[in-house]
Amino acid sequence: MLQEQFPRWDLALIEEKTGIRQRHIAEPQETASDLAVKAAQKLFETESIQPESIDFLLLCTQTPDYPLPTTACLIQDRLGLKTGCGAMDFNLGCSGYVYGLALADGLIQSGVAKNILLLTAETYSKYIDEDDRSLRTIFGDGAAATLVNSSNRQTLRGFQFGSDGSGGDMLLVADGGQRAAEHAIRPRHRKRWKSRLYMDGPSLINFTVDAIPQLVSEILTANQMADADIDKYLMHQATWKMLDQLRTKMEISPERLPIDLADIGNTVSCTLPILIDRLRKRGEIDAASVNMLVGFGVGLSWAGCLWQDQHLQ
Repeated sequence: MLQEQFPRWDLALIEEKTGIRQRHIAEPQETASDLAVKAAQKLFETESIQPESIDFLLLCTQTPDYPLPTTACLIQDRLGLKTGCGAMDFNLGCSGYVYGLALADGLIQSGVAKNILLLTAETYSKYIDEDDRSLRTIFGDGAAATLVNSSNRQTLRGFQFGSDGSGGDMLLVADGGQRAAEHAIRPRHRKRWKSRLYMDGPSLINFTVDAIPQLVSEILTANQMADADIDKYLMHQATWKMLDQLRTKMEISPERLPIDLADIGNTVSCTLPILIDRLRKRGEIDAASVNMLVGFGVGLSWAGCLWQDQHLQ
């Protein structure tokens, strides 16, 4: 579609750099909550989950339906969850899935909840101008639903986090909040496109290649593990170029740091659960093995943890 609309764009070159040839875009009237509800309903159906069993709902999105009310509360009603169910949004983007797992794990460990529905849903396309060649070819819309429940087997551990707000000007939407335009964060460099969303790709790559190997090392050290103890490094699917640079710097083979975004693009907080689902369906995750989940990006924010797939038990 993009080639027909913009015949002068070198989409082959763009695909070579990003690893993306196709994205899925929400309908104009379709919002993050619509996608999240569909993802949750599919999870309930395929895993035979009763909605009344959910006692906490977590929604990670940077494209909420409204500034208020909380989108998670609207989803609670649409899914028919009990009114005794907690519900909250958190806005964290590309590291959001790992943060969400940590929030869910904390609720379980503290005894507050037993069955937590973690939803990620993003419609970044609504921030992007149709003529924006740099962003439109990267970001796709999507949603994912994960059930995190109490179990005698610890499947999540070793959480580590990082944040650096001095890099907030690398990836931002500066309008729509309560900060007056004249006092808003300025994009790091001159905006080339009319999109509300601004991204400084090279600076984000530099940040990632510096911060993520250090994060991985910290998680391994804190858990008295070595690289050989990790089966797969499952990382936020930003672009092929970014992940390939991480592979090179960390000396990790393609099999252990998979890249799978060619037909969906960068779906922000949804990339990790989508990647996990695809690897499961292809039989590429071993239930006995320890994997590392890593998210990073807008904020700047990053997080990682160790994970074993209880779903395969």
